Amino acid sequence: MKLAQHTALGSSASRFDGGTYRGLVTTGLKRRSKLVAGIAGLAIAVTASCAMAQDKQAGSERVKVGLIEINGALSEVPGPLEWLFPSEDGATLRKVVDVINKTAEDSDVAAIVIRLKDAELTASQVQELGAAIKSARSEGKKVMLFSEQYGTSELLLGSYADEVIAQSGSAVSFPGLAMEEMFLADTFAWAGLKADMVQVGDYKGANEMMTRSGPSPQWEENISQLLDGMYSSIRQPIMAGRKMNDAQLDEAMKVTWLADAEDAKKVGLIDSVIDLPDLSGHIEKELGTKITWTSNLLAPAKSDMNSMGSNPFAMLQMLSKEPDTDADGPTIAILHINGTIIDGESAEGGMFGGSTSVGSRTIRRTIEELAKDEDIKGVIVRIDSPGGSATASEVMWQGLRRLAAKKPVWSSVGGMAASGGYYLAVSSDKIYVNPSSIVGSIGVVGGKITMSGLYDHLKVNVVTRGRGPMATMFASDTAWTPQQTALVRAKMTETFDQFKGRVAQGRKGIDLSKTAGGWLFTGQKSIDMKMADQIGGLDVAIKDLAKELDLEDYEVMDYPGPRALGDVIQDALKGMVVAPNVGAKAGMANGVAAMVGPSQIGMMGREIFGPKAWPAIENAMNGMSQLRTEPVILMSPSVIYFK
Repeated sequence: MKLAQHTALGSSASRFDGGTYRGLVTTGLKRRSKLVAGIAGLAIAVTASCAMAQDKQAGSERVKVGLIEINGALSEVPGPLEWLFPSEDGATLRKVVDVINKTAEDSDVAAIVIRLKDAELTASQVQELGAAIKSARSEGKKVMLFSEQYGTSELLLGSYADEVIAQSGSAVSFPGLAMEEMFLADTFAWAGLKADMVQVGDYKGANEMMTRSGPSPQWEENISQLLDGMYSSIRQPIMAGRKMNDAQLDEAMKVTWLADAEDAKKVGLIDSVIDLPDLSGHIEKELGTKITWTSNLLAPAKSDMNSMGSNPFAMLQMLSKEPDTDADGPTIAILHINGTIIDGESAEGGMFGGSTSVGSRTIRRTIEELAKDEDIKGVIVRIDSPGGSATASEVMWQGLRRLAAKKPVWSSVGGMAASGGYYLAVSSDKIYVNPSSIVGSIGVVGGKITMSGLYDHLKVNVVTRGRGPMATMFASDTAWTPQQTALVRAKMTETFDQFKGRVAQGRKGIDLSKTAGGWLFTGQKSIDMKMADQIGGLDVAIKDLAKELDLEDYEVMDYPGPRALGDVIQDALKGMVVAPNVGAKAGMANGVAAMVGPSQIGMMGREIFGPKAWPAIENAMNGMSQLRTEPVILMSPSVIYFK
């Protein structure tokens, strides 16, 4: 298998309908300072450099150790300019899995060291990385994990490795799995807003964030069983990897809710505690031989950016350079549905920055390209979406079914395929899920926000005029009458019936009485309920599809395809609010403009609410913004995140 350098529109986005879950499982500890990480990075670089220098003298006496450094978050799709400016920061999950697989096949490499540097891994990403680690170990490679601090996700990843190594003096925290959910009804009332929301599906919970001060009994039942599933999907691998039973893990967690590395070692969650400069000596002792390090295997090749300093025309050349989007030989395409589903074109950043939105027009255009390209032998729809527009979901479903009539179409669920995301999953012939993937939320929500109270607070007088029997249906200053609410519910029921019909068509034998109505399930439970077919990440799905197609030598390419630099710059400037120069009296030099766009809003949101809570709030706000143009959506704009 060859990994094509083919990027996709957008970057990793979260999260989900049915609760807008942050699949990221963390401990709540603050990250160590960048200075510490930088010093540690210098130390391992010096260690590796010294080992390489000594290797020139020792020759064949040494064995090679592959180094893989994971910096920050792993995105689901390549950045729009990754083909032009490759970077080891923000690497994709598939790239890391592919590097582990390739290193496992390298007979010159005796061991693999995975170093986490402020890594932000979701539970489903850890499970896909873990599968690659298990495969490498089956090939005879020793796999070691090193980190300056360990939280839940780091310990979960360590459960797949041969050895878990912690920096001496570092912190370890494994208190359990907590979930926070925000209810805004009282906030809305204080602000003078009223949410006119209707949901179809007793367990959907879609309107509760806006209309209630706490969860309904149905939503509490739904979300509690989901939390049980998530907690189990974390505990089971750790118990298996650390050879613990339930009681032993509980005792370890009582110690490591906040502990140092030595205490974590005593209770069996950490194997070794060493200072980073001693890492080479430790590995040599474990392997019983001298070693030489590779450079970071995720490090990119030099790009055209390096020539810009010496060539004044390099930027102009890069602006006009077009990416190669054509498949060359047998190819499996990965079609990314990553983010909130909207009508129209896909966009990065959404209304509030950060999250990516997936547009029906962009995806349908891409589907037609995949259908016409004879080198594309099969397609895997990689889904990590909370849902969104009901109309866009149906339009994309139709396109995927047209594609499935010409070539195999399978689905791989990352963090979630909820509501509209699951609507698209059932268009495929086979669905793969991770143990912690969140699947379902078959239900519908619709409504509007009435702003009359806010107008009163602000002393704004709004006069609404309309022509036509339904013209003022979505007026911002008046709530729905009972008759209007009944009309909305009737329309939503039609959409709900269509949703259930699509599910029944794609999932033969499913019992909708137990799965529809808004229920959410984790990976294995979704398989038991016939909502999905098999546990396995994207790499497993790719290999299984290649086997199904009888392909041995093939490329894997991401779609929608890469974009030209000029197009990305042009889109980045769209949506920015430019404030004209107000002169020297305001302290601004002539010709200076202040620009505020979605990315700035996103940055402020992260600072105010925190890096874990903001993505959930952001997705909810992006979802709710669709109610400006659509009364019915396949999404649950709740704000829930794990900590």
